[in-house]
Amino acid sequence: MTIPGPAESVEPVVRTSSGAVRGRTEDGLTVFRGIPFAQPPVGDARFAAPRRPRPWDGIRDAYAFGPPPPQDLGAAGTAGSPDVPGGEDWLTVNVWTPAPDPAAHRPVMVWIHGGAYKMGHSGNPAYDARRIAADGDLVVVALNYRLGMEGFAHIEGAPANRGLLDQVAALVWVQENIAAFGGDPDQVTIFGESAGAGSVAALLAMPRAAGLFRRAVAQSVPGTFFSPELAADIGTALAAELGLRPTVEDLAEVTPDQLVGAGQTLAPKMPGRVARWGQAAPTITPYAPVVDGEFLPVTPWRALASGAARDVELIAGHNRDENRLFTLMAGKLGKIGEDRASAALSLYAPGGEAAYRAAFPDASANDLYEHVQTDWLFAMPSLHLAEAHLAGGGRAHVYELTWPAPAFRGDLGACHALDIPLLFGTFKADLALLQFGDAEPSEEALALSSGFRAAWTAFARTGDPGWPAYDTRQRLVRVFDTEPTVAPYPEEISRRLWEGYEFAPLPLVGPEA
Repeated sequence: MTIPGPAESVEPVVRTSSGAVRGRTEDGLTVFRGIPFAQPPVGDARFAAPRRPRPWDGIRDAYAFGPPPPQDLGAAGTAGSPDVPGGEDWLTVNVWTPAPDPAAHRPVMVWIHGGAYKMGHSGNPAYDARRIAADGDLVVVALNYRLGMEGFAHIEGAPANRGLLDQVAALVWVQENIAAFGGDPDQVTIFGESAGAGSVAALLAMPRAAGLFRRAVAQSVPGTFFSPELAADIGTALAAELGLRPTVEDLAEVTPDQLVGAGQTLAPKMPGRVARWGQAAPTITPYAPVVDGEFLPVTPWRALASGAARDVELIAGHNRDENRLFTLMAGKLGKIGEDRASAALSLYAPGGEAAYRAAFPDASANDLYEHVQTDWLFAMPSLHLAEAHLAGGGRAHVYELTWPAPAFRGDLGACHALDIPLLFGTFKADLALLQFGDAEPSEEALALSSGFRAAWTAFARTGDPGWPAYDTRQRLVRVFDTEPTVAPYPEEISRRLWEGYEFAPLPLVGPEA
């Protein structure tokens, strides 16, 4: 129930299952920020599955974003914005709606941010969803979830995948409450990028998430899912940074900032542990969803191939030059030599180093490195997710972004996270400042941005983003470039190299070197 309606007030009030919230009318939309969808996961709720929010009396002002969960700071995409409050009420949602009219039944899009499962928050200016809501005439929800050790580390006595369980709780909140904000709970599309896309993939495979959404968009799906053995070993190493055991008993009195610090001190040590942690080690990210056999019974690729989400319509895709963002951040863009290229090819390439060198005989060491890193971490996991969905009886649409970021003379190419400012139209926030520089976005960029939003919102509304569904005969995909086209999947050489490869849970490889 909405009290009063948007015609009667510029600060509409909506009653949720926990209490009434007051939003603000901004640029023709009504925006609600920082609405709790679960209790703060502190005290006896720490490291536990999320609990329903405590009801409140009166009307709660929903003007400010909720506090970001504890996380790594100092990198783009993290907390620290001056208008984001502190506190422990980490588990909140934000809602952008054309009007909180219960009779409207607009499609709903739920954004899950990325950040390597260790940073990010829904109040990041890069995720300002006003253009998506306005252009698509739909309701957009963005959520926070526990990150790092709080959300993803293996801790004895605590459920696995607590961050994913937070996402499920947020989707339950959407089902129960979004109609009052003008949304249709039967027309929910989840969408996410990077770790957010990994979360989308995981939700497709989680029995607890079944029925909570109708469509899904996975932008740059990471192939990194941990086996229980690997997660337990990394959890032990994380706790050891604090001189403790990875148990609820030992960690309960440790502050969230101390847990963040443990991850920050372990991460740079990870590349030296390839002998034990294998492919996970060079990622310097000690967190990922765990194929625990309970909340996440199998990997998303295996689940989709078995038909687990065949009734959910899917968009999956990636950017052509994903890894260049990371080599730029490491100060190595265009500077990778033979030794590093050979090590990466040996560790990641199916068929070993020789297969990639034979497939790309004219590629430099730098280009081979970029290619195999992009293929292993994002491109092939995204393509294989669509192909698994097809094998399981579902329908999937595939895309690739090939338009290069304008900064650095175009040397970044179509790098990781370039799709975020294009989708949201937020060219002056977060990583977009790196990808676009100080110049105003060109007409070309604005047109491509509009095209992204049109495709995603059409998909949320109808299930059709404007190009044919993927099949294994023609393999037609949307290629987002200066002039978007529909063409056979551009990375055919890589597709063939990875054909038949299984993105299995990353294993614990062997004893410490």
